[in-house]
This record gives sequence, C-alpha cells and structure tokens, in this order.
Amino acid sequence: MADWDLKKLRILRTLHELGTVTATAEALHMTPSAVSQQLTGLAKALGVTLLEAHGRRVRLTDAAQLVLRHAEAVFAQLERADAELLGYLQGEAGQVRVGAFSTAIPALVVPAVQELRRSHPGLSVAVREAEAEAAYELLAEGSVDLALSLAAHAPTPRDPKFSRVALLADPLDVALPAGHPLAAEPGLRLADLAGEPWIFGSSGPWSQITTTACENAGFVPEQAHAAADWSAIWAMVAAGMGVALVPRMAMAGGVGAGRGVRERSDGVALRVLHADQPRRHVIAAARRGSEGAPGLARVLAALRQAAAAQPPGEETVQPS
Repeated sequence: MADWDLKKLRILRTLHELGTVTATAEALHMTPSAVSQQLTGLAKALGVTLLEAHGRRVRLTDAAQLVLRHAEAVFAQLERADAELLGYLQGEAGQVRVGAFSTAIPALVVPAVQELRRSHPGLSVAVREAEAEAAYELLAEGSVDLALSLAAHAPTPRDPKFSRVALLADPLDVALPAGHPLAAEPGLRLADLAGEPWIFGSSGPWSQITTTACENAGFVPEQAHAAADWSAIWAMVAAGMGVALVPRMAMAGGVGAGRGVRERSDGVALRVLHADQPRRHVIAAARRGSEGAPGLARVLAALRQAAAAQPPGEETVQPS
C-alpha cells in the first residue's frame, strides 16, 4: 500500500493552488528546497511522477491530479472527525472564529452573537472583519472557522475545500436626493436612473455589484463620485451629488447608526425598486467536513435566524 503522508499531501495541494514552489514555500514557511524534497519523497512513496517541467515552472501531472482528488476526500473526512471529537470533548462549549465583510457584522453577526449569549453562554464567537478574498484565505489557512461573503466573490460551489450555506438575498434599494424629480415617482425602475450621476466604489465588490445591476437594467452607470463608506455615500446623495444603490442589510443592520447614516436621513429618499429589485447574495462557508462541529452548527443556525429577521424596506424614506 502506498504511503499517503498528510503533510506532504498538503504541500502538494498548496502547490496546486499557488502555482509555484517559491509561493508554496512562502505560504508554508518552508524553504523552496524543502518543498521540493517533500514532494520528491511523496512521489517516491506513491510510485508516480507528480511534477513535470513547464518552461521555468512546474505543473502537476495527471497522476498528481488523481492523488489530489482523493486527498481532498481524506482532508474532508479528517475535518468531520475533528468535528465529532470536538462535539464529544466540548459539547456546547468552545470558540468559533468568524470572518465577515463589514456590513454583515452589524446586520447578521452581532445579532447572532447576542442570541448565542442567551441560548448557549458557553459558546464564544470571535469576529474578524475581512472582505471576501481575505476571508477565504483565512478560512483556508485555518485562521477562521466560518467566512461570510457575497456569493459573487466566493469560491464556486464545486470547490472541494469548502461547504457553502446561503444566508440571505439582500435587496438593493436606491438612494436619491429628497428633492429629486424621481424621488416620489410611482413604480420607479432602475432604468429610469440611467442618465443620473452615480456614486459607488472605484473597485472591488461594490463597484461590480452596482455596475452589474445597472447593466442588467440596460445601461452603464456614469460614475460621478467614488466612495465605499456608506456614511460618505449617504452624505453625497443628501447633498444632491448623485444617486446610489444601497444594500438593505447595511441600513437595517446598524451600519447607519454606527456611521451616521440614519442620523443623516434628512435630505435622502430611499426607494424600493419593486419592478426589478436587484439583490446581492450573502453566503457562509466552512472548510468541507467541519460544518458538523456543534459550535459551528450553532453559529450557522443563529446566522440564519438573524438573516430571516432582516426587516423589509419601506417604499420611500423622506426627510423628516
């Protein structure tokens, strides 16, 4: 029987993900020569060729791809074993580390933590703010146990390393200056705002979400101003500088209260786009096999409860 060395298999998986021996060595805090020696030893133990030259780089052989397919199943089974052992040893106690993007923390994570403090006081949750790419890096390296992100910026459901759970389809409402001619327009559609100056991030998830929603409505938005902070966007809308899509979760989840959005509601009309309601999809992900850990399952249940409790938006919020 071949010698399936888990340490060496993890090195092979990291090489597959990062593409070079140098990057693999840096990620695993090893020297490139040590990485090469470990993979040479794995190839000898398994009796197959794992790497082949490809220009100045190396690439995995078909045999290596076959090894990795089985290795992923082994890693997932080990995660399940860890989950069962954790349940046996800790029951309802322990700690779950959650990485989440900024608007998800007040809207979903904080309510979930509050509920868990009441229902499962022995279970603690450590929260770390991280946007999608960083959250998955933390999850893959074991620095967090659960990652919350937007589905459009997460690994695909086919990724063997992660299990995904859908939490929320978060509607996007449009914020207009209160005196705007379309602020009280019945049946307002996104396409009605095609000629307006728009405010959204210069790059990253929110830029893509805004441009995609507008393109689906048949136009490319003219970016008049770039901002990613909701209080900054809200202030510019109130000043009549443009219009913006606003995730309902950011408003209902307390980002407004924490950064001045609700206090600055004077001067802004927030409209629900009933006819063509754009949405962003929020998911939670865990390392495959670990989702059965009792603490992690409790946190996921609390997050689902918080997502279900998100209030519906109002048709129009006018200045008081």
